[in-house]
Amino acid sequence: MKFSKAFAAVAALASTVSALPSVVRQGRYLYQQGGSRFFIKGIAYQEQGTVSTNDPTGFPEPTDYIDPLADGNACNRDLPYLKQLGVNTIRVYSVNSALNHDACMQAFSGAGIYVILDLALPVNGSIDRISPAWTTNLLDLYVGTVNAFLKYDNILAFNIGNEVVTAVADTQTGPFIKAAARDIKAYLKSKSSSALVGFSSTDGDAGWLALADYLACDSDATSIDLYGLNVYRWCGAGSVSNYATLITDYQNYPIPAYFSEFGCITSPPRLWTEVAALFGDQQMVTEWSGGVAFSYFPAVGGYGMVTISADGKTVTTSSDFTALQQQYSQVTFVTTPAQSAAGQNTQATCPAQSASWLASTTLPPTPVPGACQCLTQHAFSCVFSNTAANNTAGIIGDLLNYACAQIGTLSGSCTPIGGNGTTGVYGPFSICDPPTKLSYALSEYFELSNQAAGSCSFSGNASTVANPPANAAAASAAESSCASANPPVTTIPPNPTSTTPSTGGAGTGAATLPPGAGNPGGSSNNNGNNHQSGALSFTPGTVSVAFAAVVGVIGGVAILL
Repeated sequence: MKFSKAFAAVAALASTVSALPSVVRQGRYLYQQGGSRFFIKGIAYQEQGTVSTNDPTGFPEPTDYIDPLADGNACNRDLPYLKQLGVNTIRVYSVNSALNHDACMQAFSGAGIYVILDLALPVNGSIDRISPAWTTNLLDLYVGTVNAFLKYDNILAFNIGNEVVTAVADTQTGPFIKAAARDIKAYLKSKSSSALVGFSSTDGDAGWLALADYLACDSDATSIDLYGLNVYRWCGAGSVSNYATLITDYQNYPIPAYFSEFGCITSPPRLWTEVAALFGDQQMVTEWSGGVAFSYFPAVGGYGMVTISADGKTVTTSSDFTALQQQYSQVTFVTTPAQSAAGQNTQATCPAQSASWLASTTLPPTPVPGACQCLTQHAFSCVFSNTAANNTAGIIGDLLNYACAQIGTLSGSCTPIGGNGTTGVYGPFSICDPPTKLSYALSEYFELSNQAAGSCSFSGNASTVANPPANAAAASAAESSCASANPPVTTIPPNPTSTTPSTGGAGTGAATLPPGAGNPGGSSNNNGNNHQSGALSFTPGTVSVAFAAVVGVIGGVAILL
């Protein structure tokens, strides 16, 4: 089936409708303004970018992205098909906040379609599951995207992460995820926005219940509003028994939960018979508030319900599309409980730390830039200067690993720029962006080497500053002054210092840092990115008085100096 429609006709239709009612949380359910219970009947709406790596869950991940909300012609091309499906929500994984999204957002609003928008970007624009940090650049990225979309009436929720935790070791990321939720919620509140703050998790074993509880525990200010689970348990015909543990495990969960992805493909064709259970089974609708079918556009592995012509003008639907359309057309939302009977908002009990749950309940501070700016202005003698390189992220990752390792041999430490989600201890400069952290390490090495000739080169990736501290003691005093003048705080985030979003596609510095140093390279965005080692090689040369030549293997990369 093919369709094409004039952009102007749909845009005119969008302009004639009134604003969509806001969707709010009441107890463990969602309600539209006016008191009607709201279920997410959605579809994932994101063309897949270039795919190069697999994450631990086995799903290929993009190294770049296509903003699906920046092309008004494409959105209006697809809108009739979304209306045929009867969806009331789309989930979008990556956008460029610098682009204009008016045409798409207004067209979808006119059709009664809400948007769940992920704030992270592929590769270097999200919380890293291996060495997590909540930093000024990530906060700027997230807030910049929030700012770009606050004006639209159909933003249902902003997601602050997707499948960051995929193994027990990853549970150390919990405090950083929770800090992101805290700061984005505070920012939204300061703007009088009703948008919810959400997170999407992989569907793991019973141990992942601790993550769900953790993200909803302690206080409303530090908890998400909406919990998403990417569920692929129902394959082929299936039965509600496929969801038995999801019913029992979440029966007392205190915040709204939904399937942020569903649609198993291991037993084709996809019949979508799980829709009847998800939206109609009494036990399911008591615990869950709908779901998002994956995916409208084709994705690696056989997902996708349409194909787009080479000229981008026409849409051809598949049997997957027809089956989902049939199932969605039979959905009737239950109306109970009424909003007045939904109870007060409550929070979960935070899980205790254990061998399978590593996250501390002590969160990192809000990444306000004061301490980092002070370092740059007063404490650095040697700084990262290769900022024009296309693979800056890879260089930063491996170079920081190496610099911190060498600092350790000189009785120094990178602890001030590191944070530990298990102990709940965060260095005073752990909130700084990766280039600032790297300049900290380079300066420490330069000072501990007594500013020896060649010790601020790193094969041309670093250079000395014009007016450096006089010596190591002066640099240390400046660092202490910056830390004491800018103590850790929890506050409403400031507006971004930069309006340019991360674009993705750069390499990632994946080597393992010394404890507490934090890795600025990789990310766990959009189905959880793997880490690739940046192809960093140093040319031979003397960089240390103590070592004429050093050979190291860091993150699988041999480095010769």
